[in-house]
Amino acid sequence: MTKIHSTALVDHNAQLHESVEVGPYAIIGPDVVIGENTIIGNHASIKGNTIIGKNNKIFQFAVLGEDPQDKKYNGEPTKLLIGDNNVIREFSTIHKGTSNGTGITVVGNNNMFLAYTHIAHDCIVGNNTIFANSVALGGHVHIKDWVILGAYTIIHQFIVIGEHAMTSGATGVAQDVPPYTMAFGYRAEPKGINTEGLRRRGFTATQIENVKNAYKMLYRNGLSYNEAKDFITELADEQKELQVYVDFFSESNRGIIR
Repeated sequence: MTKIHSTALVDHNAQLHESVEVGPYAIIGPDVVIGENTIIGNHASIKGNTIIGKNNKIFQFAVLGEDPQDKKYNGEPTKLLIGDNNVIREFSTIHKGTSNGTGITVVGNNNMFLAYTHIAHDCIVGNNTIFANSVALGGHVHIKDWVILGAYTIIHQFIVIGEHAMTSGATGVAQDVPPYTMAFGYRAEPKGINTEGLRRRGFTATQIENVKNAYKMLYRNGLSYNEAKDFITELADEQKELQVYVDFFSESNRGIIR
């Protein structure tokens, strides 16, 4: 049977797998679906049309599926979708989408969100990411796979952060960050590629060298952005690790950090 503490308030219309654990004083609304082996900590609040997958651990005082912080939102039936194997630490907040956006906020699999993380409406977070303490995303942000965001990173609305990118602590991001790039500073600037992270993820020396060359095309070879895009797109036909750049170029609309 589902392990629900006697003080938890779980709506009878909520759908919880029999293996779900719910801690003291947690609140779970009527339109919530929670998959197997997920653990809900004490005082956590899960509302709205929220679907949570399996093997997640949601710590105390986390708030999921709350109304978006958007003045245009007027109670429309939007959604929050969270995948599998995520860790959501204390006081983190993940809001559902808006009718003016995609209508859904999406979190993938195998992510770790440390305490006080905020994921705003209509964001998309991929897989295998790490958000350090107090990272905050504005609305409509897209975080790709394997991204690491340092503590107190602040990301403007509609930003795209490419695969394997990394920010330092207290970084302010107001333009898109290409894949593999390390971004540092109050106004984020590129500081090379995340070489050590790529080694840990099994990239070969040749693949890392190819990524370095692509980075140099974007930032160090005196090429215009469009020229660099064309060169990298051509190289991606043979160097498959560069395909994520091509995908990034097709989505990026705010210009890249400089």
